[in-house]
Amino acid sequence: MPENHPHLPGQPRQVHLAAHFPGVNNTTVWTDPASGSHIEFDSFAHLAKTAEAGLFDFFFLAEGLRLREHQGRIFDLDVVGRPNTTAVLSALAAVTQRIGLAGTLSSTYNEPFDIARRLATIDHLSNGRAAWNVVTTSDAFTGENFRRGGYLDHADRYRRAEDFIDVARTLWDTAEGDGTFAHSSDFFDIAGRFPTESLPSGHPVIFQAGDSDSGRDFATGSADVVFTRHSDPESGRRFYADVKSRLARYGRAEDELKIYPGVSVILGDTPAEAAEHSREIAAAQVSEAGAMAFLERVWGRDLSGFDPNGPLPDVPPAGESISQGRVKHIKDTEATIAAWRELAEAEKLTARELVIRVSHRHSFVGTPRQVALDLAEAVRTKAADGYILVPHLTPGGLDEVVARVVPELQELGVYRTEYPEGSLRENLGLRHARSAADWAAARARARATGPAAELKEVG
Repeated sequence: MPENHPHLPGQPRQVHLAAHFPGVNNTTVWTDPASGSHIEFDSFAHLAKTAEAGLFDFFFLAEGLRLREHQGRIFDLDVVGRPNTTAVLSALAAVTQRIGLAGTLSSTYNEPFDIARRLATIDHLSNGRAAWNVVTTSDAFTGENFRRGGYLDHADRYRRAEDFIDVARTLWDTAEGDGTFAHSSDFFDIAGRFPTESLPSGHPVIFQAGDSDSGRDFATGSADVVFTRHSDPESGRRFYADVKSRLARYGRAEDELKIYPGVSVILGDTPAEAAEHSREIAAAQVSEAGAMAFLERVWGRDLSGFDPNGPLPDVPPAGESISQGRVKHIKDTEATIAAWRELAEAEKLTARELVIRVSHRHSFVGTPRQVALDLAEAVRTKAADGYILVPHLTPGGLDEVVARVVPELQELGVYRTEYPEGSLRENLGLRHARSAADWAAARARARATGPAAELKEVG
């Protein structure tokens, strides 16, 4: 199709896609007959191979260090069982050829040498396809699984994350030479010899997922890719503009940091069919028990005496933490509940219907052609550089997208028809890996020229 297609004026920016393995939240529809295991290797392999057939940039695997609990019990509508991320990615390196392999690993309850060595191993096994989503772990609940527990102050966990990445990059840098390293700081005092050869990618690609002001500043000063919740194009454009505007302060060009929101795609043969399919999936994602658990996390109290198919609970929030292991995204509880009451009254919604409305995030809904056009338009208008697709089914949730949307994107001239040569870093259009010293110097210069966002926990 010509590049001046009326829906895509001018030179179109290329759409990039990635795959998120589902099964770490209760939005996965476990009741669907097509739902499979989230821990058997065949499930990981199916999704990764499907994404690779669709020429996706990378396969993304989230990780948690403890099963989430609700009112002191494992929430059985959530995932039950969390495998080791680097073990899964290492195994996937053997059954894939070109797709990147990205995993979430906490900088709070790990050590730089161990993480650097594990990621270097994946990078070698995959010929340069390793990536690391750096997260801090904010709760002492998770820390109970570790000797140190929750010993770090809120702000220190994020300062440690920055230092952690510096140490890992230092270790990867030494692999270019004789492997000898030494690092002394507030958090780490280590010295030795790194045991692997120079990495095919130079450094694994670094992801970051914070959304606060300090998280955005951290991303622009330390990361290669941002994984964000800003999935709708309007908020995506605001987020994109803000984060990209911070890069110059660190001596970085706009294309040196890629932004990938997580989104869901729902398809139908007609717009009406797609919309109905979206409604059905949203309802399946929120059971009666799931709806009440959602509300209990917001209210901070037991609501078992209320009917999920009745009105919202007529009691004030208690402000207690009755759910553990989750990031709290709602900051102003009373204002949120007031807005929900107004919405529920205006549209005559039950409690469960209200939860479905406020929790459902089906970003791109339509026919394959319309979804392709919408994705292309979102990337063209700089709502994102690419999108991480989060399917509602394990493991076949991306089969239809790859079979029906990818060809439409290719026909529009906004999606590649083969993988480029090179590592994941090169496939993403990122520059050659900079040394740890270069990263540290750029941050020092930026912070010397004016006040930077205070480093603190961002979730």
